[in-house]
Amino acid sequence: MSVVNKLKKEWFLLGLVSAILLATFTESIGKTDGLIHLDKLTGIGVAIVFFLHGLGLSPAAIKAGVSNWRLHVYIQCATFLLYPALWLLLGDTFLAFMPAALAFGFCYLFVLPSTISSSVAMTSVGKGNVPGAIFNASLSSILGVFITPLFIQLFMGFEGVELDLLGSVISIAKLLLLPMIAGQLLRPLLVKFVERHKAVVNKVDKYVIILIVYNAFCDSVANHIWSDFSVGLLAVCVAICCVVLLVMVHSIQWGARKVHFERKDEVAAVFCGTKKTLAAGVPMAKVIFGADPNLGMLLLPIMLYHPIQIFYCAILANRYASQEAVESAASEKHA
Repeated sequence: MSVVNKLKKEWFLLGLVSAILLATFTESIGKTDGLIHLDKLTGIGVAIVFFLHGLGLSPAAIKAGVSNWRLHVYIQCATFLLYPALWLLLGDTFLAFMPAALAFGFCYLFVLPSTISSSVAMTSVGKGNVPGAIFNASLSSILGVFITPLFIQLFMGFEGVELDLLGSVISIAKLLLLPMIAGQLLRPLLVKFVERHKAVVNKVDKYVIILIVYNAFCDSVANHIWSDFSVGLLAVCVAICCVVLLVMVHSIQWGARKVHFERKDEVAAVFCGTKKTLAAGVPMAKVIFGADPNLGMLLLPIMLYHPIQIFYCAILANRYASQEAVESAASEKHA
């Protein structure tokens, strides 16, 4: 029975592993624009998560999240200064030991903006500063429309980049702001209902993350990133992605503690500051690199990094949530 109880307690991690294994054999079902259009389903799921955030967050909490300028500066510096600095440090080494297109693929990975949905969802699971995460994930996406092409031109020499800023802003508003506003407007009517069903509501974001992981790995399999490249090259790329992710996650975590962030702000900083977007990265690459025959190799690093970051950050978010539960229980016991 202890094993069964342990499995029940770790259902989220088991769900993540199951999603990855299932994606290996059912990519046609779970890929973007696949049989069940999971990308649209996860989009609806993310909207529901944000709607529930709107219901659960008091106006005072939202105001505090938006006005936390130290957190905003920290996250944006991590995304657009710390990551690009990796290319300045390692770029020559990458170019010396791997094909140029693949090396520049890592450059492209480092200068991308953060994700939106998974950053906020992970912050929610980890009991972090959700308003701060929403603000920074949105801000990162808007800034990335300008900063990413600028860095590409600076580091790689590409010119003539035109991206749809208005379209990006509208997409972000539809994904985040509209559900949040709807939740806020309906908060007086539904907040008591949500509180009564808190046990179920608190699991919704975890279900959505499992679906996002499944979708991401189905896309990886469908795009043949595991078969179009040699085993050795893939192994090197996976190893680099894992090392970069671990270094960035724990550096940002260490820095957040050094500047004395509250725990909720640390969670938001870790999950917003370390993520790199695949959803915006692919269309941006098609605009920036055009019909480059090496586009597949240029996109390989972000295609690998995306599911790895989601999986590892999901584990970390679960760990943060467990720590929060232990601390809450201890404070209630001493109260």
